[in-house]
Amino acid sequence: MVSTPHRLVVVRHAKAEAYGPTDFERELAPRGRRDAAAAGAWLAGQGVEPDAALVSAALRARQTWEALADGAGWSVAPDLDDSLYNADEDGVLDLVRAVDEAVGTLVVVGHNPTMGLLAQLLDDGDGPPDAVDRLMRGFPTSATAVFELPGGWADVAMGRTRLTLFHVGRDSADTADES
Repeated sequence: MVSTPHRLVVVRHAKAEAYGPTDFERELAPRGRRDAAAAGAWLAGQGVEPDAALVSAALRARQTWEALADGAGWSVAPDLDDSLYNADEDGVLDLVRAVDEAVGTLVVVGHNPTMGLLAQLLDDGDGPPDAVDRLMRGFPTSATAVFELPGGWADVAMGRTRLTLFHVGRDSADTADES
């Protein structure tokens, strides 16, 4: 039995510029920086405080983490992972399953379609109906899904976590849900 409650926060990177030297090196757009900071402030307001973070090494994901953490007032140093850039849902779950059981809350920042599909597949469907409905309608940039796990990291599986919160970070000046 796991004594530390486990909470997984799945985040899609914020709005990025359309072009960069390579796709891996695309920067966040100014809107993306604001939206990620707004998402971080929202998470902090919900009492979410990560113990660890797994972040894609792609520039837009790293910058999303920086703005998210800044907006939330977090000081956790992320584990940057090259494999998150191209990982599928099973690949992300493999990384999550390897997390130390002492970690209570883990934030994962990655890319679509993986993050959106992962969030939908993880959900057991028994969370707050409004949050589940919003999750099923899509996972735009700066989308954030918070799940409670019934067991430890090693046991995380599709359809076995409960969505408790869902939010799309948007700065008050930003209203579009662009991808």
